[in-house]
Amino acid sequence: MVFSSLLFLFRFLPAVLLVYYIVPRRLRNFVLLLFSLGFYAWGEPIYIILMLASILISYTSGVLIDRFKQAEKMQAARITLIVACVASLSLLAFFKYAGFVVETVNSLTGMSISMLHIALPIGISFYTFQTLSYTIDVYRGEAAVQKNLISFGTYVTMFPQLIAGPIVQYKTIDAQLRTRRETTEQFAGGIHRFMIGLGKKVLIANNVGALWNTIQAFAYSEVPVLTAWIGLAAYTFQIYFDFSAYSDMAIGLGHMFGFRFLENFNYPYISKSITEFWRRWHISLSTWFREYVYIPMGGNRVNKWRHIRNILVVWLLTGIWHGASWNFLIWGVYYGVLLLAEKFIIGKYLKKVPALFQHIYCMFFVMLGWHLFVFDHMAQGIEFLKSLFGLYGQGLLNRETVYLLYNNAVLLILCILGCTRLPQNIGKWISVKLAEKEILLAVVRNIFYVGVFLLSVAWLVDATFNPFLYFRF
Repeated sequence: MVFSSLLFLFRFLPAVLLVYYIVPRRLRNFVLLLFSLGFYAWGEPIYIILMLASILISYTSGVLIDRFKQAEKMQAARITLIVACVASLSLLAFFKYAGFVVETVNSLTGMSISMLHIALPIGISFYTFQTLSYTIDVYRGEAAVQKNLISFGTYVTMFPQLIAGPIVQYKTIDAQLRTRRETTEQFAGGIHRFMIGLGKKVLIANNVGALWNTIQAFAYSEVPVLTAWIGLAAYTFQIYFDFSAYSDMAIGLGHMFGFRFLENFNYPYISKSITEFWRRWHISLSTWFREYVYIPMGGNRVNKWRHIRNILVVWLLTGIWHGASWNFLIWGVYYGVLLLAEKFIIGKYLKKVPALFQHIYCMFFVMLGWHLFVFDHMAQGIEFLKSLFGLYGQGLLNRETVYLLYNNAVLLILCILGCTRLPQNIGKWISVKLAEKEILLAVVRNIFYVGVFLLSVAWLVDATFNPFLYFRF
């Protein structure tokens, strides 16, 4: 079950909202916990046990760390933290990376170790990082221990952000778990945000993803340069609108239940450098690695070589976090090298060139990064890379290129505009123009949101292509 499914929109969500607002306030976390477990169990009932184990490990560890700290037994608190982190990371490592390790060992040594055919639990990377942040923050004194198991379980399992983030740090919603107050204004804002995310996903991401799938199915040795770049652009737009749509829907759903999650995207495709791009893309992941890996290793408060080491370690881990295959590892190293190059070599020169060239530079390397990201099989990735740079001698374009451009021009233009602040600025302009006509402004807004919703539902009725790309992480 996904947010952009008819089952979720017309059965699950109305049911959970109805029960949530009927029960007394003291039971609302319990309602969220039950429905969230049901949401997760819909797709993977077996792995509920794994999630519950992760909850119990982190909850118990938090309580023990707090008790040891109050008794001034810091060594015991530190050992408890280490055990909790090792246990959580071991679960993640086994289910996500065991098969990759066995495959790598077999290929390097010629051994025939039996492959472990283990399905990856959906969202395990996200909820593992959330439980890790909780125990670390309790140890640091940056978060109060949660002694209510129901409330802690609600934090870990909360279905709005369970599957694909954003990664919510416990300290940012601690007070909300205890004292939130739902309002009609916040609820309405949540509906609006959810509908925007739904439209992004269904009307843009799914359709531009279909374009990428079409081009990806071609024989790469016969693909001209422009066709290959259209395909890569399509995937570049798909992954942005897909993931940002999920974050929009998660934040909107959070509002409906009285929670305020932090933003996860800030128009990353308007960036003028790779450094800026990663301040705007998947903000919650970048924040997590900065607070729990980069700064504890010394950050930039060390000598140059250790600083370089810190950056490379963070980006190696960032790549591995995304998936258990070599392309993700290379993708992480790729960005680590680019960030180091900007910091120590080209950054000062980049700032001197016109903004347009800065933006072109940034998007060129971002798109090449997505090329590394999308191809699990390196041989296929190399073949497509040759098409991007015309190494098969197929020329710039052919009749198929013109056909693809003609049929997808409007979609690609919408994608380009949707990556900028233009839609937001148009909305603000309309709001200013109609500021004194509140009823008319409300009518215009509601027509827009209802229109997006109805178009999305109409598309979903006949849709066969509706994946969330980040579910596999």
